[in-house]
Amino acid sequence: MKDVKIILTGAAGRMGKAVFALSENDERVSVIAAVDVCPAQSSVPFYNGIGELSTSLGADVIVDFSHHTAIEGILSYARAAHCAVVICTTGHTERELELIDEASKEIAVFRSGNMSLGINLLMSLVKKAAATLDGFDIEIIEKHHNQKLDAPSGTAIMLADAARSGVEYQAQLVYDRHSTREKREKTEIGMHSVRGGNIVGEHEVIFAGHDEIVTLSHSARSREVFARGALSAAAYMKGKRAGKYSMSDVIESIVK
Repeated sequence: MKDVKIILTGAAGRMGKAVFALSENDERVSVIAAVDVCPAQSSVPFYNGIGELSTSLGADVIVDFSHHTAIEGILSYARAAHCAVVICTTGHTERELELIDEASKEIAVFRSGNMSLGINLLMSLVKKAAATLDGFDIEIIEKHHNQKLDAPSGTAIMLADAARSGVEYQAQLVYDRHSTREKREKTEIGMHSVRGGNIVGEHEVIFAGHDEIVTLSHSARSREVFARGALSAAAYMKGKRAGKYSMSDVIESIVK
Protein backbone atom coordinates (compact mmCIF):
# COMPACT_ATOMS: atom_id res chain seq x y z
CA MET A 1 0.00 0.00 0.00
CA LYS A 2 1.28 3.47 -0.87
CA ASP A 3 1.80 5.34 2.39
CA VAL A 4 3.00 8.83 1.31
CA LYS A 5 0.10 11.07 0.32
CA ILE A 6 1.00 14.00 -1.92
CA ILE A 7 -0.66 17.26 -2.94
CA LEU A 8 0.89 18.23 -6.28
CA THR A 9 0.91 21.95 -7.10
CA GLY A 10 1.68 23.02 -10.64
CA ALA A 11 0.09 19.76 -11.73
CA ALA A 12 -0.81 20.94 -15.24
CA GLY A 13 2.72 22.09 -16.10
CA ARG A 14 5.43 20.05 -17.79
CA MET A 15 7.05 18.92 -14.58
CA GLY A 16 3.74 18.44 -12.79
CA LYS A 17 2.56 16.07 -15.49
CA ALA A 18 5.86 14.16 -15.33
CA VAL A 19 5.61 13.79 -11.56
CA PHE A 20 2.00 12.65 -11.73
CA ALA A 21 2.73 10.09 -14.46
CA LEU A 22 5.70 8.66 -12.57
CA SER A 23 3.80 8.53 -9.27
CA GLU A 24 1.26 6.11 -10.71
CA ASN A 25 3.92 3.40 -10.84
CA ASP A 26 5.77 4.41 -7.69
CA GLU A 27 5.12 2.03 -4.80
CA ARG A 28 5.91 4.67 -2.19
CA VAL A 29 3.67 7.61 -3.04
CA SER A 30 0.23 8.58 -4.32
CA VAL A 31 -1.07 11.95 -5.49
CA ILE A 32 -4.35 12.64 -3.67
CA ALA A 33 -4.99 16.16 -5.02
CA ALA A 34 -3.76 18.26 -7.95
CA VAL A 35 -3.54 22.06 -7.99
CA ASP A 36 -2.99 24.44 -10.91
CA VAL A 37 -4.43 27.73 -12.16
CA CYS A 38 -4.89 26.03 -15.54
CA PRO A 39 -7.73 23.47 -15.50
CA ALA A 40 -6.81 19.96 -16.59
CA GLN A 41 -8.31 16.50 -16.65
CA SER A 42 -7.11 14.34 -13.80
CA SER A 43 -7.85 11.02 -12.15
CA VAL A 44 -7.64 12.78 -8.76
CA PRO A 45 -9.51 15.86 -7.47
CA PHE A 46 -8.25 18.97 -9.26
CA TYR A 47 -8.28 22.48 -7.75
CA ASN A 48 -7.48 25.94 -9.13
CA GLY A 49 -5.77 27.04 -5.90
CA ILE A 50 -4.45 25.40 -2.78
CA GLY A 51 -6.76 27.57 -0.69
CA GLU A 52 -9.66 25.46 -1.99
CA LEU A 53 -8.36 22.34 -0.23
CA SER A 54 -9.42 21.27 3.22
CA THR A 55 -6.58 21.12 5.74
CA SER A 56 -8.06 17.83 6.96
CA LEU A 57 -7.31 16.14 3.63
CA GLY A 58 -4.57 14.08 5.26
CA ALA A 59 -1.67 14.92 2.95
CA ASP A 60 1.83 14.09 4.15
CA VAL A 61 3.73 16.27 1.68
CA ILE A 62 3.12 19.09 -0.81
CA VAL A 63 5.29 18.79 -3.92
CA ASP A 64 5.50 22.22 -5.55
CA PHE A 65 6.27 22.64 -9.25
CA SER A 66 4.08 25.72 -9.72
CA HIS A 67 5.54 29.25 -9.65
CA HIS A 68 7.60 30.98 -7.00
CA THR A 69 4.83 33.54 -6.40
CA ALA A 70 2.54 30.76 -5.10
CA ILE A 71 4.85 29.91 -2.20
CA GLU A 72 3.12 32.06 0.42
CA GLY A 73 -0.22 30.27 -0.01
CA ILE A 74 1.46 26.87 -0.14
CA LEU A 75 3.37 27.48 3.09
CA SER A 76 0.25 28.84 4.78
CA TYR A 77 -1.68 25.69 3.90
CA ALA A 78 1.20 23.41 4.95
CA ARG A 79 1.46 25.07 8.34
CA ALA A 80 -2.27 24.77 8.91
CA ALA A 81 -2.34 21.13 7.73
CA HIS A 82 0.93 20.21 9.49
CA CYS A 83 2.45 18.64 6.39
CA ALA A 84 5.90 18.86 4.83
CA VAL A 85 6.74 20.82 1.68
CA VAL A 86 9.05 19.89 -1.19
CA ILE A 87 9.83 23.12 -3.06
CA CYS A 88 11.05 22.46 -6.59
CA THR A 89 10.42 25.95 -8.00
CA THR A 90 13.16 28.55 -8.48
CA GLY A 91 13.42 32.32 -8.82
CA HIS A 92 12.18 33.19 -5.32
CA THR A 93 12.46 36.79 -4.16
CA GLU A 94 14.24 37.74 -0.94
CA ARG A 95 10.87 38.11 0.79
CA GLU A 96 9.77 34.66 -0.40
CA LEU A 97 13.01 33.13 0.88
CA GLU A 98 12.31 34.76 4.23
CA LEU A 99 8.86 33.15 4.27
CA ILE A 100 10.45 29.76 3.57
CA ASP A 101 12.90 30.24 6.44
CA GLU A 102 10.09 31.26 8.79
CA ALA A 103 7.96 28.27 7.83
CA SER A 104 10.86 25.85 8.41
CA LYS A 105 10.66 26.70 12.12
CA GLU A 106 7.22 25.05 12.24
CA ILE A 107 7.23 22.45 9.46
CA ALA A 108 9.70 20.37 7.45
CA VAL A 109 10.72 22.25 4.30
CA PHE A 110 12.77 20.74 1.47
CA ARG A 111 14.18 23.09 -1.16
CA SER A 112 16.42 22.44 -4.14
CA GLY A 113 17.07 24.30 -7.36
CA ASN A 114 17.49 20.95 -9.09
CA MET A 115 16.06 17.55 -8.21
CA SER A 116 18.63 15.50 -10.16
CA LEU A 117 21.03 13.17 -8.36
CA GLY A 118 23.63 13.82 -11.08
CA ILE A 119 23.45 17.59 -10.65
CA ASN A 120 23.96 17.31 -6.93
CA LEU A 121 27.03 15.15 -7.54
CA LEU A 122 28.22 17.75 -10.06
CA MET A 123 27.98 20.43 -7.38
CA SER A 124 30.45 18.58 -5.16
CA LEU A 125 32.83 18.08 -8.11
CA VAL A 126 32.64 21.78 -8.99
CA LYS A 127 33.51 22.78 -5.43
CA LYS A 128 36.51 20.42 -5.44
CA ALA A 129 37.67 21.62 -8.86
CA ALA A 130 37.40 25.29 -7.82
CA ALA A 131 39.51 24.61 -4.74
CA THR A 132 42.11 22.64 -6.73
CA LEU A 133 42.44 24.68 -9.94
CA ASP A 134 43.92 27.82 -8.46
CA GLY A 135 43.99 30.76 -10.87
CA PHE A 136 41.61 29.21 -13.40
CA ASP A 137 38.80 31.38 -14.78
CA ILE A 138 35.33 29.97 -14.10
CA GLU A 139 32.44 30.29 -16.55
CA ILE A 140 29.01 28.65 -16.34
CA ILE A 141 26.74 28.00 -19.33
CA GLU A 142 23.16 26.76 -18.88
CA LYS A 143 20.69 25.81 -21.61
CA HIS A 144 16.92 25.34 -21.29
CA HIS A 145 13.74 25.26 -23.38
CA ASN A 146 12.23 28.44 -24.76
CA GLN A 147 9.38 28.47 -22.24
CA LYS A 148 11.56 28.80 -19.14
CA LEU A 149 10.88 32.07 -17.32
CA ASP A 150 13.90 32.65 -15.10
CA ALA A 151 17.51 33.17 -16.15
CA PRO A 152 20.01 32.13 -15.07
CA SER A 153 18.53 28.86 -13.90
CA GLY A 154 18.37 27.99 -10.23
CA THR A 155 20.75 25.12 -10.95
CA ALA A 156 23.32 27.47 -12.51
CA ILE A 157 23.19 29.60 -9.37
CA MET A 158 23.65 26.48 -7.23
CA LEU A 159 26.72 25.55 -9.29
CA ALA A 160 28.07 29.09 -8.97
CA ASP A 161 27.61 28.93 -5.20
CA ALA A 162 29.47 25.59 -5.17
CA ALA A 163 32.34 27.17 -7.11
CA ARG A 164 32.40 30.22 -4.83
CA SER A 165 32.62 27.99 -1.77
CA GLY A 166 35.73 26.36 -3.26
CA VAL A 167 37.79 29.49 -3.98
CA GLU A 168 39.64 31.67 -1.50
CA TYR A 169 38.64 34.99 -3.04
CA GLN A 170 35.26 36.76 -2.95
CA ALA A 171 33.89 35.69 -6.32
CA GLN A 172 31.43 37.97 -8.12
CA LEU A 173 28.79 36.65 -10.50
CA VAL A 174 28.78 38.51 -13.83
CA TYR A 175 25.68 38.12 -16.00
CA ASP A 176 26.28 40.62 -18.78
CA ARG A 177 29.48 41.80 -20.43
CA HIS A 178 28.17 43.59 -23.51
CA SER A 179 27.63 46.89 -21.72
CA THR A 180 31.30 47.40 -20.80
CA ARG A 181 34.60 47.08 -22.68
CA GLU A 182 37.12 45.86 -20.15
CA LYS A 183 39.18 42.81 -19.30
CA ARG A 184 37.71 39.97 -17.31
CA GLU A 185 38.51 40.21 -13.60
CA LYS A 186 40.08 37.15 -11.99
CA THR A 187 37.38 37.19 -9.32
CA GLU A 188 34.53 36.87 -11.83
CA ILE A 189 32.33 33.85 -12.44
CA GLY A 190 30.62 34.33 -15.78
CA MET A 191 26.98 33.26 -16.08
CA HIS A 192 25.47 32.57 -19.52
CA SER A 193 21.92 31.48 -20.42
CA VAL A 194 20.64 29.87 -23.62
CA ARG A 195 16.90 29.48 -24.30
CA GLY A 196 15.71 27.46 -27.27
CA GLY A 197 13.55 24.63 -28.51
CA ASN A 198 12.69 21.92 -26.00
CA ILE A 199 16.07 21.59 -24.27
CA VAL A 200 15.29 19.89 -20.95
CA GLY A 201 18.36 21.15 -19.12
CA GLU A 202 22.11 21.34 -19.76
CA HIS A 203 24.75 22.80 -17.47
CA GLU A 204 28.44 23.24 -18.12
CA VAL A 205 31.11 24.61 -15.79
CA ILE A 206 34.34 25.65 -17.53
CA PHE A 207 37.63 26.04 -15.68
CA ALA A 208 39.98 27.81 -18.08
CA GLY A 209 43.67 28.02 -17.15
CA HIS A 210 46.96 28.56 -18.94
CA ASP A 211 47.10 26.10 -21.85
CA GLU A 212 44.46 23.80 -20.35
CA ILE A 213 40.70 23.70 -19.87
CA VAL A 214 38.70 21.48 -17.53
CA THR A 215 34.96 21.14 -18.22
CA LEU A 216 32.37 19.55 -15.94
CA SER A 217 28.89 19.09 -17.38
CA HIS A 218 25.49 17.49 -16.91
CA SER A 219 22.72 16.91 -19.43
CA ALA A 220 19.16 15.87 -18.60
CA ARG A 221 17.55 13.81 -21.37
CA SER A 222 14.01 13.86 -19.97
CA ARG A 223 11.99 15.44 -17.19
CA GLU A 224 11.69 12.05 -15.51
CA VAL A 225 15.12 12.73 -13.99
CA PHE A 226 13.67 15.58 -11.94
CA ALA A 227 10.31 13.92 -11.33
CA ARG A 228 12.02 10.85 -9.89
CA GLY A 229 14.08 13.03 -7.58
CA ALA A 230 10.99 14.94 -6.44
CA LEU A 231 9.19 11.72 -5.52
CA SER A 232 12.24 10.46 -3.64
CA ALA A 233 12.32 13.75 -1.74
CA ALA A 234 8.60 13.46 -0.94
CA ALA A 235 9.04 9.92 0.38
CA TYR A 236 11.99 11.07 2.48
CA MET A 237 10.16 14.10 3.92
CA LYS A 238 7.16 12.27 5.36
CA GLY A 239 7.13 12.69 9.12
CA LYS A 240 10.30 14.78 9.29
CA ARG A 241 10.72 17.30 12.06
CA ALA A 242 10.57 21.03 11.41
CA GLY A 243 13.63 22.35 9.65
CA LYS A 244 15.28 22.88 6.28
CA TYR A 245 16.26 19.92 4.12
CA SER A 246 18.02 19.49 0.77
CA MET A 247 18.87 16.84 -1.80
CA SER A 248 22.07 16.06 0.08
CA ASP A 249 19.90 14.76 2.93
CA VAL A 250 18.01 12.50 0.52
CA ILE A 251 21.24 11.23 -1.05
CA GLU A 252 22.69 10.51 2.38
CA SER A 253 19.61 8.47 3.33
CA ILE A 254 19.96 6.44 0.13
CA VAL A 255 23.66 5.76 0.72
CA LYS A 256 22.93 4.58 4.24
